[in-house]
Order: sequence, then structure tokens, then C-alpha cells
Amino acid sequence: MSEPTKLETIAASYGIAFDREFGAVAPPIYLSSTFAFAGYEHSGTHEYSRVSNPSRALLAEALARLEGGAGAVVTASGMAAIDLVLSLLRQGDLVLAPRDCYGGTYRLLAARAERGHFDLAFVDQGDAAALEEALGRSPRLVFVETPSNPLMRVSDIRAIADKAHAAGAQVVVDNTFLSPALQRPIAYGADFVVHSTTKYINGHSDVVGGAVIAAAAPDVEQLSAWANIAGTAGAPFDAYLTLRGLRTLFARLERQQANAMAVATFLAAQPGVAAVHYPGLESDPGHALAATQQQGFGAMLSFELRGGTEAVRHFVEAVEVFTLAESLGGIESLVAHPATMTHAGMGSEARHAAGISDNLLRLSVGLEAETDLIADLSRALVAAERGAGAKNGPRGNGAV
Repeated sequence: MSEPTKLETIAASYGIAFDREFGAVAPPIYLSSTFAFAGYEHSGTHEYSRVSNPSRALLAEALARLEGGAGAVVTASGMAAIDLVLSLLRQGDLVLAPRDCYGGTYRLLAARAERGHFDLAFVDQGDAAALEEALGRSPRLVFVETPSNPLMRVSDIRAIADKAHAAGAQVVVDNTFLSPALQRPIAYGADFVVHSTTKYINGHSDVVGGAVIAAAAPDVEQLSAWANIAGTAGAPFDAYLTLRGLRTLFARLERQQANAMAVATFLAAQPGVAAVHYPGLESDPGHALAATQQQGFGAMLSFELRGGTEAVRHFVEAVEVFTLAESLGGIESLVAHPATMTHAGMGSEARHAAGISDNLLRLSVGLEAETDLIADLSRALVAAERGAGAKNGPRGNGAV
């Protein structure tokens, strides 16, 4: 039987009915920590689950096929996946990273650099001159996050990869916001793709995990070796659940991004909203570029409220369909306040430099009915306006 080539088919069916002993349709879970040797110096495919495990291997194979890579390593979290790529670096190597990246990524990079594991520079990757100058410093690794978290800025993967390779650097792209259903960075020149599989790949907010997909086999071998040395591998049961979530990735995202477009269009028309960041809107600065390297605009967006932090406070306390929580990519709709939640660890100065204001809210749009989502946002916007007006007194001077 020929291998499927359509990504939807790979996601839905990879590993289905592969059990030759009992004919199980769903792949079994291999919870064993260790595996029997056939005899002296005769190990099987798997020896010990920190090194490799059938359930984890199946998920890794599926992700590598979806991203078009030579192989993948499944890790215990998305941060572990990023840290695994950083393990390839040596003291004195330079990492270039976007200054508006996810707060956890910023914190990890800054902490490793502070301990002298490598050198680090945060760059506005949308500024061609700044990027060119930074690449002139001969970096070893260029980290790209597109769309960025939480401002949804779109970076040109191919252009950055071409310039980075010319400078002797490898490129890693965080594809968590879109997943391989909507973006495949290796096809545009990325050497590595990282995911928090906690998010869209699992899609149900019940597993924490990560993955690194490498374009070249030697890099897969290096990553696998270090994952074994450091013990960063994901658990078999988590791999099983993540693979189960992967089955519905394309169907979920189709509905979720339709809802997100409706929500973004609604918010853009509201007087209490100062700005909406969503590449799906034709008015968004990243719209044209996103249309060339993405197969859709995703279900993440952010927006800035008028009325200051009081408006933010009343908004998040008024929502009922949206839940105030960190994380993203699940079937449920979430709202987060980056300045006090996901990006709090960056510090106010770094957030300001990145353009992340205290008025910014990030939405992960789920599978609920579009009308219920918009009605919920509408109620919350009214509450935000009233709250800001009460704080600012009878003049109602809450706009910022």
C-alpha cells in the first residue's frame, strides 16, 4: 500500500491499524519503562523508555511527516523542545531572537545567556536593517516566531532563512500558533521547527508536551542523543493522547479560524477597541505576507482596549464564554492578559520595547458558536467601557 501524501490523511490515520498481533485499530499505549533483550548483546528496537518508546516514536513519525522533516523528538513540554534545540549551542555562540517572542521563550533565552551558555541578541526581525546588522555578527542560531505571540506579527521565513544561512546560521521556527496544518516552515528553509504540542496539535488542554522536528537527519541524531542524556523525553501516555488529538487537527482549525475571523472583524468595528492584531484582516500589516506562506490565518488574535487597565480588568471579569486562562489552542475559547500573565516575566521595559501594552488582550478562539462568542465579547466591551468610565470620573476620559 502506498504512503498517504495528503496532510489531512497523515494526521487522521498515521499509525491506525498497525497492530499486527491483535488487529487493534487505535494504536496501543506502551507504558513499559523497559523492554526485554532477545539475548546477550541482542536488544530490540526499544531498550528503555527514556531512550525510545513505541508510543512516543509513533507521534514523532507523524509530526515529522506533517512538517516535512527528517525526524522528530517528542519532549515533555514546549519549553523543553526549545531548550533541546539550544543544546546544540556552545559557549560563545550567538543566538538572534525576536524581541516580541513568547514570554517563556524570552525568559529561557535570557536565563541561559545570563549563565554564559551562549550569547544573545533580541532583534526586531521586521526591521530589515536591524536584522542585517545582527546577522553581520555571525550568529549560530536564528530563532523565529511567526505569527508572534502575542502581537501576531508575521516574519518572512524564507527571507530570514536565506540570509541566516548565508551568515552561517541555522534557523528554528516556533510553529505553535499555526501547526503544520497551516504552515510548514521547513519548506521555506527552516532547519528546525518547534512546537508546544500542548496547544493545537493536542488541542484539548489536557496534555503538556512539545516536539522538535529537524530538516536534516544528522540534526535529528544529535537532538535524540541529548534528549536521552538530559532526560527531556515526553511520557508515553502523553504521546498517546497527543496523537489522538492530532487526528482532528485539520477539522478543529477549520472551524476555529472561521470563528476567529468573525471575532476579529467584530472587534475591529468596536469603538472601545483601539487596535486588532490578526493577519486574516486585510488591514493587518502582515496580511499579504501571511497569505504567501500560510495555508490559513489561524485562530489566535490580540486586541488593545481603550480605557486603560480598568477597562481590561472589567472586560476579563465580565466574559463568560471565554475563560481567563493562559495557554491556547484548545477547543475552548480563552482570553489572556499578556502583561500580567504570559509575558509578565519579561518585565515592563522589555514588554514596552516589544510593543506589548498593558491594554493588550490575547484571544485563543475555540469551537463554540460564533454568535455566542461575539455576544460574550459584546457584553464584556460594555462592562469595560463602564468600568473605565467609573474609574475616570464623570468626564469619562478613559481612552488611551
